[in-house]
Amino acid sequence: MDTPASRDETTGAQARRLRQRLLADLKHDVARPTYDRARLHPAIVHIGVGGFHRAHQAVYLDDLAEQSISLDWGEQGIGLLPQDRRMADALLPQDCLYTVVEREGDGDSARVIGALTDYVFAPDQPERALDLLASPETRIVSLTITEGGYLLDDTTGEFDADYPTLRADLENPGSPQTVFGYLCAALARRRAAGTAPFTVLSCDNLQGNGDAARRALTSFARLRDAEFADWIESEVAFPNSMVDRITPQTTDDDRRLVAASFGIVDTWPVVTEPFRQWVLEDRFSNGRPPLEAVGVQLVPDVAPYETMKLRLLNGSHQALAYLGLLAGYEYVHEALADDVIQGFLVRLMEDEVGPLLSPVPGIDLTQYQSTLIERFSNPAIADTLARLATDGSDRMPKFVLPSLTEALDQNRPTPLLTLAVAAHIRCLQGADDAGRPIVIDDSRGLTLQRIARESGTDPRPLLAVREVFGDLGAREDWRSDLARVLRKLDDNGVRQTITARLSRGNN
Repeated sequence: MDTPASRDETTGAQARRLRQRLLADLKHDVARPTYDRARLHPAIVHIGVGGFHRAHQAVYLDDLAEQSISLDWGEQGIGLLPQDRRMADALLPQDCLYTVVEREGDGDSARVIGALTDYVFAPDQPERALDLLASPETRIVSLTITEGGYLLDDTTGEFDADYPTLRADLENPGSPQTVFGYLCAALARRRAAGTAPFTVLSCDNLQGNGDAARRALTSFARLRDAEFADWIESEVAFPNSMVDRITPQTTDDDRRLVAASFGIVDTWPVVTEPFRQWVLEDRFSNGRPPLEAVGVQLVPDVAPYETMKLRLLNGSHQALAYLGLLAGYEYVHEALADDVIQGFLVRLMEDEVGPLLSPVPGIDLTQYQSTLIERFSNPAIADTLARLATDGSDRMPKFVLPSLTEALDQNRPTPLLTLAVAAHIRCLQGADDAGRPIVIDDSRGLTLQRIARESGTDPRPLLAVREVFGDLGAREDWRSDLARVLRKLDDNGVRQTITARLSRGNN
């Protein structure tokens, strides 16, 4: 049973359990909702409530209410996956309140977020989840379902419907299990009732995330009813967006920090950096919140911002993850403190990725790259390389391989992008330069790891996995260079290989 206060084991200090009725008792230096949460109108339903969403979109919505701009855009959350039960168990006893801690070198600040008013674990309450989505009060359904959650082939763009849960949703459309099943079921109810469709707003890190959401949802709907799919295509808005805030996974140390430093017992706080950015296409089918009033950039075309962020930030994160793991580092800031690895990252952005980008309105790309190095180097965040390497088979094709393919098409040199691919392959083989184990959490992990271990420095068997590498395996000259880098990594280790590639190009 929850108690209103507990004694923190580390400091002996009295810490208060986070609840609505106890907000007034929190320490004076903790920001908290001053608006009446009971008057907050939840017009948004978010599917996939995790750390990033709670540190990003939910904070902007909280800003709208806290700054007395609008109480019309609160949100409710839905969890569809078995692991989402943990989020329900954490949030519901806390009245859906949680703490966001911003960390930087000169100190931490804490803020309690109140924009989320309810959370439904759909496997236990499927009809309630559908009612939320179908309600006329719901005007936007936003998503963070991961880069791989859209089930689109990175090479062909085709929707992969060959999943048992998707097939079950097609056979029983009234009892959905998947995100696409729920969205279609809810839209069908709204259409039948004459209710305006909601906007589907993707906040996942992939190029054209709104376009991806449209393609996935209409492809699924077409398997059920072509005319219904056409209606979705014409009536539902799917704005593209670029989202950015580094948000590591919450640890027990973070929970202890929140209790010791801020006097809050929070089952699932979020620790993040001070920086946040949201660039959003101004295209909605049923109204939108005045997000421009709280710092969101509403633009007619998100593509330049998306490409910049995905290729420079996310692409650099992927390269850094694999090189850092091979060098034996655990944290991002530790790897960035290594001059060799930092030199690689600077040159990767300056020499190989940056020159491929088109101008971005209002952005100085050189300054943006410098800012990324500063953000990655923040020791207070303690972001792990293992987190960045998670689901690399989904992330590499979206963040790194597009730059590589474009550079090869333009006959540009790619020594550093190629090294990033080689480092990914070496990590899949399961050991760093000192022989210590590397564990990669990836949905395709077992298959890719087996192929990588069996093929050694011959990349051809792994490149044959087209859903990850597309047509890159057919580029003989590049494939030979990749094999050469793999041998260098085996013979000389990652730091020496980086130094050679930086100083002598394709060595």
